[in-house]
Amino acid sequence: MGAADVVPGVSGGTMALIFGIYPRLINAIKSFDTDWIKGIIKLDLDVILHRPHFAFLIPLVIGILAAILFFTRVVPLPVLIRTHPEIIYGLFFGLILGSVLVLMKVTKSWSFKEIRFVIAGIAIGHLIFNMVPVETPDASWFIFLSGAVAISAMILPGISGSFILLMLKKYAYIFNAIGYFNFAVIIPFTLGMIMGLVLFSRVLSWLLKKWYQETLSAIIGLLVASLWVIWPFQERIYEMVRGKERLIETQPYFPQQITADVNMAAGMIILGLLLVLVINFLSAGET
Repeated sequence: MGAADVVPGVSGGTMALIFGIYPRLINAIKSFDTDWIKGIIKLDLDVILHRPHFAFLIPLVIGILAAILFFTRVVPLPVLIRTHPEIIYGLFFGLILGSVLVLMKVTKSWSFKEIRFVIAGIAIGHLIFNMVPVETPDASWFIFLSGAVAISAMILPGISGSFILLMLKKYAYIFNAIGYFNFAVIIPFTLGMIMGLVLFSRVLSWLLKKWYQETLSAIIGLLVASLWVIWPFQERIYEMVRGKERLIETQPYFPQQITADVNMAAGMIILGLLLVLVINFLSAGET
């Protein structure tokens, strides 16, 4: 998930889905509930320490932070994305393609209803990924809303939170605020993220509990739509944000001839696909 957060256009929720921890992630976020808040108010250490799923969240957060540091300092993914985009995006394309195949396999039935939800997911994803950036206000209420929407997208497989911020014309604005410690922007954005996590995790949990097959089918559709964004061959446009180039727009294309880059991208797609299938096979053997 940490590596995915470094790559523009890839959702951390997608990686959680690939590695089979998505339901646990949603439930762990949900564990910070009103009972936990009451425990804090009453200074009940047992509730404070044991009600949230810290045994799951702490290793996960450490892994995410370690990956972010590793893939920005030791193996600089942001640099490799610029110098060798076909290789990096090829790997993630294969990972997402593999997750689509795994989800299709675990789907219990493929009736017309499930197919409709897949198509609906593809259509929604297509609309989101083809949105034109719009001018939006810099007021605190909208920064709060941007944080809530972005974090909701981040935990939803197939949609990148950074992509949503780009569409809202708030990507550079938020990163500048973080870089310059502008708390007038950081505070409402953080509060919005917390609110988005609290509410959207419960909505997702409810959907998966009540309409599991339909929700899973829609997620498959979103992942299929995201493949167009993660396609290794893209014309990418960058914008300078605090002295660093940030991806703001992509335009997919199909290579006209077989080159070394095309072969390398194809190899990474196959590698990513095989990784997901092997991980799924090993996890199935443990259950």
